Amino acid sequence: MKTKNILIIFLLGILFSGCDEELELNNPNSMTAVEYWADEEQAIAGINAAYNSLLIDGYYMRMTPALNDGRGDDFRGDTPWPDLMQISNFTILPTSGPIQWMWSAYYQQVFRVNQILERVPEIEMDEAVKERVIGQAYFLRGLAYFNLKNNFERVPLIISVAQSEEEYYPPTASEEAIWSQIISDFQEAQSRLPVDYANISGIDQGQVGRATKGAATGFLGKAYLYSEQWNLAATEFQKLIDGPEVNIYRLEDNYKHNFGPFNENNDESLFEVQFAGTDEVGGTVMNYGGEPSAAWMQVSSVGHTYAMDGYGYSDFLPTRWIYDKYKSEETVDGGIDPRLLVSIASYEPEANSTTVYNGTPWPHAEDAIYPRKYTHDGFGFDTESQGGVERSEINYRVMRYADILLMYAEALNEMGQTEDAYDYIQEVRDRANLPDLRETKPGLTQEQMREQIAHERALEFAIEGMRIHDIIRWGWLYDDAKLAELRAHDSEFDTWSPGKEYLPIPQSELDVNPNLEPNSAN
Repeated sequence: MKTKNILIIFLLGILFSGCDEELELNNPNSMTAVEYWADEEQAIAGINAAYNSLLIDGYYMRMTPALNDGRGDDFRGDTPWPDLMQISNFTILPTSGPIQWMWSAYYQQVFRVNQILERVPEIEMDEAVKERVIGQAYFLRGLAYFNLKNNFERVPLIISVAQSEEEYYPPTASEEAIWSQIISDFQEAQSRLPVDYANISGIDQGQVGRATKGAATGFLGKAYLYSEQWNLAATEFQKLIDGPEVNIYRLEDNYKHNFGPFNENNDESLFEVQFAGTDEVGGTVMNYGGEPSAAWMQVSSVGHTYAMDGYGYSDFLPTRWIYDKYKSEETVDGGIDPRLLVSIASYEPEANSTTVYNGTPWPHAEDAIYPRKYTHDGFGFDTESQGGVERSEINYRVMRYADILLMYAEALNEMGQTEDAYDYIQEVRDRANLPDLRETKPGLTQEQMREQIAHERALEFAIEGMRIHDIIRWGWLYDDAKLAELRAHDSEFDTWSPGKEYLPIPQSELDVNPNLEPNSAN
């Protein structure tokens, strides 16, 4: 079994209890929020609890990857669970449980972070540690709103702890205001966070998994890119490529290292969510969500949800389009793009790939294909989730350096520097042993380069939860020719209708908040 330096996430119900001024029902066995926030140890426990939100079902444990992947043209539904099928074909209802779980997970994190930003500045503690706690809080709030914006279109902005009854019913914010807040939060995080935690002093010294200056820089650049502020995006990406200070990342030599239980928190990873098996961190209760408990596990359900028939739920399958796309270009030595067999499990005698998991002969029809990314297939394991169903310990990589390179190429192209974009695309292609793009496709126009970048992103980031957001931000669903292509890639786009690319605002939220507006998917 692997060993890893993992950031242990504590579950602190005491942070989130309170009292009503008219009727006090305080639990004598726990602190209230007023009594908490007294010292450095409590500040660290508070930020750990904010990280914990990443580990529940609505966030990266399962639904954020699944509901994003399911809407892309590289994935299609293959499940008896109606919600996942309806997500995948853009017919999901606002009463869906998974939709509510996602919304709740993001706002749970926002709520926890807002307490930190309000209370921690007043604590007498090591100032450097305080600065890092506050920086992490800004990062996590920026990440939560980045997910809210890209999945739910328009949402309320809650940036302080509610102090009155009116504040319990926040209004829907404009898209401009949401992007402004996301950018501000990542800027604040960038200015406060260290490059890493290895060479600092304090209670958090050496802890892997915490947000860093590089992670904040990457997401700041991504927020600028998504809001089409190309020059600002390029500036941030260039810091990660050329420096100063945060140019510490590189592509892993082996693409496979980015998606399995080994080689986690590697040199390509800017930020990843830390999952772990019970043999590493304990736990007896599945961390789906609900009332915080010290007995929660820290396991992921992604592997078992995606794994092939006989090993997992097989709730989704890769589309034949993305499989064929991997085979559209040979490597320089005439082979198959190595990312294919990392991303997709398929029967490939010519690539000496005819087994699954720990050498089991291919157990399916020879033309069957299944997801492999984020499963244990190919890592020497006989089964999928270790120790029981849905108990994967594989970290979820939220941002990789490959994304920085391709986003920088995109920003350069949009700024009219198309020729310069080749260099950064080629870095990613070189790892896949693909030919020099300058030789195979010299002199691309800006529009042709857009198409090429879309092609490169599809292959590099298949089954990583990004494809639907690329499709949305590029406006493909509202371009007749592009929509026709998407429908050819994945017939689930046949049932898409305008606005349905987003997830609907949960009906339960609309029912209780009179100031909350439906979005285009409701």
